[in-house]
Amino acid sequence: MYVFDKFDPTLFLDSHWQKRPAVFKGAFSQFVDPLDENELAGLAQDPRIDSRVVSAENANWHVQHGPITDFENACQGSWSLLVQSVDQHVDEADALIRMFNFIPYWRLDDLMVSFSNAGAGVGPHLDQYDVFIIQGKGSRRWQVGERGEYSTYHPHPDLSQIQGFYPIIDKVLHSGDMLYIPAGCPHNGVALEDCMNYSVGFRAPTQQDLLSSLADYSIDLGLFKKRYQDKGLTPRSDPSELAEEEIHSFRNMLHDAIDSPDFTRWLTSHFSDTQLNQGYDEQHNPDYSLQEILVLFQQQTVFERQPGIRPIYLAQSGQDISLEFFIEGQAFFAPPEHTEAVRALLQCSSWQYDLMTDKGSALTINHFWVQLISELVNAGAWLPQEEMF
Repeated sequence: MYVFDKFDPTLFLDSHWQKRPAVFKGAFSQFVDPLDENELAGLAQDPRIDSRVVSAENANWHVQHGPITDFENACQGSWSLLVQSVDQHVDEADALIRMFNFIPYWRLDDLMVSFSNAGAGVGPHLDQYDVFIIQGKGSRRWQVGERGEYSTYHPHPDLSQIQGFYPIIDKVLHSGDMLYIPAGCPHNGVALEDCMNYSVGFRAPTQQDLLSSLADYSIDLGLFKKRYQDKGLTPRSDPSELAEEEIHSFRNMLHDAIDSPDFTRWLTSHFSDTQLNQGYDEQHNPDYSLQEILVLFQQQTVFERQPGIRPIYLAQSGQDISLEFFIEGQAFFAPPEHTEAVRALLQCSSWQYDLMTDKGSALTINHFWVQLISELVNAGAWLPQEEMF
């Protein structure tokens, strides 16, 4: 559905990624908005979805968080409706964000979509993550500056803005144009007319984020229980002193945890967790038996990957290696003989079990595939077409 026109991912990564901002005019030829403002407003009414309206009227800023039920009251003056993780709910939005799969899935965060009326924006600000901003319908003027030290102020408790940056980019973007802004570069976008914008954000975890997640994981699984032991302790003249060798021992304890296979497994699981809402009604809970999946295979049912599903697995090389992959923190396994086929499945938006051999004779359905697909379906990751809604 979407095709890059005047944008080369290889050249971009070499020249711009985390280096300097850039505008790519006509990056998407004949760009089609994956949804309109009415559909976006519908998502903003869903209590599971993070949304907000940012408005300015007579130099007074207002922020209203979703779910938005009274748009007439919320949308006063110059205003923008912003909805997070639209790729988890709209197939076309999911297709758009997957255009950026030249960067690993574990770095990819979500697709934030905004609708703004003329004059609207969220003010000059900084983001601590890299972002692509694709212009949909309408037009918006963007100003982007260099990284630097900028004073911050809060015109509203939920808004952080900056003052006094000099723009090195000052361009008007039209449908299909794209802007890249590295983390830490100040920017300001102002709608020149009713317009849609699509922001592809990337994860930039802090040490605090990682340590907190690792601690939770270790507690949940009962890991890293090695206790400290004294080695060669001698009488201490000053009992208040923490000795250098003791600090070294504690540091080694933590290094042992980080160097363990459990750390690698946690990291893979951690980056698979996107807080996915699954995109379907809470009352819809797939519960397919193995027999029901077997019947679907026999009926040549097509299974569709759901929006927002981005599996993560550890890079491995060599033969006879099993595959463990994660979706939303849940682990799935494939034995060595099925690793290649499973990796192919994970890259497909739709999948169908092949009942026939190359010679055209019926195959006995492999139990592994029945088991795996039932797990993926019941996790809400792939659904049979009959369950699509």
